[in-house]
Order: sequence, then C-alpha cells, then structure tokens
Amino acid sequence: MKLVAVTACPTGIAHTYMAAESLERRARDLGHDIKVETQGSIGAENALTEEDIAAADGVIIAADAEVDRGRFRGKRLVVAGVAAGINTPGELIERVASAPVYGDDGRARPAEPAPGTATPPAERPAGGRQRSPVYKALMTGVSYMIPFVVVGGLLIAVSLSLGGEPSPDGGLVIPEGSVWQTVNAIGVVGFTLMIPILSGYIAYAIADRPGLVPGMIGGWIAANGSFYDSEAGAGFLGAIVTGFLAGYVARWLKQLHVPKAVQPIMPIIVIPIVATLVVAGVFIVVIGQPVSAAFTGLTSWLSSLEGSSVALLGLVVGAMIAFDMGGPVNKTAFLFGAGLIASGNEQVMGMAAVAICVPPLGMAVATFVRRTLFTTQEQEMGYAAGFMGLFGITEGAIPFAAAHPGVVIPANMIGSAIAAAIAGLAGVTDAVPHGGPIVAVLGAVGGVPMFFVSVLIGVTITAALTVALLTLRERRATAATGAAAATASSPEPA
Repeated sequence: MKLVAVTACPTGIAHTYMAAESLERRARDLGHDIKVETQGSIGAENALTEEDIAAADGVIIAADAEVDRGRFRGKRLVVAGVAAGINTPGELIERVASAPVYGDDGRARPAEPAPGTATPPAERPAGGRQRSPVYKALMTGVSYMIPFVVVGGLLIAVSLSLGGEPSPDGGLVIPEGSVWQTVNAIGVVGFTLMIPILSGYIAYAIADRPGLVPGMIGGWIAANGSFYDSEAGAGFLGAIVTGFLAGYVARWLKQLHVPKAVQPIMPIIVIPIVATLVVAGVFIVVIGQPVSAAFTGLTSWLSSLEGSSVALLGLVVGAMIAFDMGGPVNKTAFLFGAGLIASGNEQVMGMAAVAICVPPLGMAVATFVRRTLFTTQEQEMGYAAGFMGLFGITEGAIPFAAAHPGVVIPANMIGSAIAAAIAGLAGVTDAVPHGGPIVAVLGAVGGVPMFFVSVLIGVTITAALTVALLTLRERRATAATGAAAATASSPEPA
C-alpha cells in the first residue's frame, strides 16, 4: 500500500517524532510506502501535498493533539493516540485496508473490507489511549503558553539577579533608567501575554482560526480585573474558561448555514466579532462580578483571621497563594500580607514569602525525581520553574497546573499551606512585598534558617504528592487501557 500519516503530541517535541519514526520503520519492514507529516513545536514538517494524499490508499493519524481531517475526505482513515504510533505501528498499518472512509460530511462511513480482512470498530485507539477533545485543546493552549512563561519569568529573574540592588528596607530594586529595568519590562510583557496566549490557543484548537481572536481578547479580559472592578484578574483559570467559551461559540457560529454572499466574511469578520462580544459579555457580567466579590470577601475573611491561630492563618495564606498562582485568590493573600507590612506586622508576609516559591520549586524537583511522568517539554520547563522559584515567581508552576490541574493544584496548595504554617509558628517575617529565597539572601527576612526549613518541607511535600498522584493516574489509565484491549480482542459469544 501507499500510505500517508500525521503524528502530533500536545507538546510537539519527542513523541511526535518517535511515532513518525516508528511508523516509517514498520511500514518499510512490511513492504509499504509511507510519508509521515510531523506537526511538532516548530510547525508542520514533511508536509503532505494534495498529490501525496490523492495517491494514498489510506491515512493514519497518530495524535494526541488536534489534526485537521478535512483534507483526507474520501480516504480510508485510521485514528489513534500518539502512543499507538510508537508502540503498535504495525497494527495501525494493518487496519488501513479495512478502515472506514472519511466522508464529505466530516464523518467516517463504512468501507468494503479488503478480501480476507475483518472490519474493526471505527477509530478504535489501538495500543494507545485516545485523548478527549477537551484535553487536546487544553494541551494546545499550554504548549503555546510555555515559551511565554519561560521567557517572561527568566528575563525578570535575570534582571533582578544581575541588575538588582539592595534597597534600604532589605528588598531588591532595579535602578531607574538602567538596561536591566528595560530587560525587566520586557519580561513583564511576556508574563502579560501568557494568559491571552493560553486562552487564544485553546479556542484555536477547538474552532481553528476563527477562535483565535475571541480567545485572546477573552484571555486579556480575564487577566485584567479593571474590566470587572477587581484589583486582581482571574488568572490562568479564567483564561481556561474564556478559551473554551470562545472556542465553542466560534465553532457553533462556523456551523451556521448562511447565504453564500455572507460566507466569505464569516471567518474574518462575523465570527470573530460576534464570538468576542459574547465571550467578553459573559465574562464581564456573569463571571467577572463574582470574581470581584470573591476578592473583596476573601480580603475581609483574612482580616478576621488575623487575631486567631497563627498556624491556621498560615495554612489559609499558603493555600491561597498556591491555588491560582497570580489569580485573584493568590493576589488576595499577597496584597493582604503586603498591606500589613506598613502597620508593623511582617509575619503574614513572611508566610506568603515562603509559600510563593513552593509551587515552582516543587515542580522542578518532581520533574527531576520522576522524569518519565512528564513530557520532554515539561522536563525542560522544570529547570526554568526552579530558577523562577528562587526569585519568588510563582507563575513558573502555571504550565504544570494547566496541564494537570487535578494533580498539581492540590499538591501545590498542600505543600505551600504546610510550609506557610511552619513559617508562621517559627516567627518568620518578611519586610518587603516579595517572596522566594532571594529576599532571604538579601536580608529582608527575619528567621532565615526557619525560612529555608519551611521552604524545604513544603517543596518536598509538593513534589512527593505530585509524583504520587501522577503515578496513580498513570497506573489507572494503563489498567483501563488494558481492560479495554482485552474486551475488544475477546471473541464474540456464539
């Protein structure tokens, strides 16, 4: 047979190319001709032409990221996860001969099987777990967001480390007009764009180009609380909401039947404008106001805890700092601690300073201890997260939390809460509104030994929980895949 294939993983680095190589090698061994297009982090390589597709007897898509199937209409199509391309390429190739044909209506229709073959279930994920569209869209957004987190965070950290000077209060300032102030400002731009990029490319994965503009504008609105009278934006969690909302609204608009005269302007004018207004309206009116109210309510609640147990206050502050890493809950705790410095209470900021660095440092340790649980891109992100953690940049953990929210967010919250509580009981203080080991090194922290003890305990807990929860999830997924494969291969009852 003459075959064409597409491989793609969410991060577009290792597994994309491993699957391509495995398919090419197995096809060659079986005597077939195959051309594989890889949709990696640097874009499509070895791209399939119209002539390639027209001449092909069948198509294999081995991907955990969204792949446009429209160009494969009329061709036998096999769809599976990227792991199937790596582990069972021969089975995918064998399925082509009897695979369903991808129809003009965008759906697979049965095809007459080749002589001597049986028709397998349509798009059965052989040898790999088929990822849901929601997961693929989320991972697309995370993949595009990671470079902005890395560039922005590292530029801020570098500008502070090389251009920062100790201030009279023990903090760190960058001299006005220096080149390092410019570097710092560029880093802030990267961080500012991080949230719209996440939202925009989630929407792009769902609705293609028409979803990009409403997704990015929605993400910008989510990141800027000024649109809904809040001192803090909704952070990356808000961006996930706007991304999916923009994507599905844009996709619904794409499916509307409109007059032919209107069709040319639908993707470039009508869909982006209508979807943008819908997303902005929904977020500002329906979601933004509760965010603003929650910000005010959380501030009042923290104030009521100030005179209570130090350990309880530390647990609450630490958990809030780690929950959304720059979002409204994080900002509430941070601004509460920063505001108390002027009144002479530096202990709450001491708790926050410890909690701030636990999530990124915990992710760095987790990626080092159990590298196989993380993608290649996440492993590389671990180094950047560790460096950002040293400078109190909590956002270094956001890519991990966005990719694995049910694992990373609880692990971050528990580690940061315990670390902040220990710091509070030990009397750790911080005289400046910043956190991380950098403030301790520069002399802004009181009780430096216990500061580092608290950080070490919190990082250990966060890393251990992350590894344990990811391992448990992987084992369950493996067991479920094995059970499904056993069911699919069992003979039909007579």
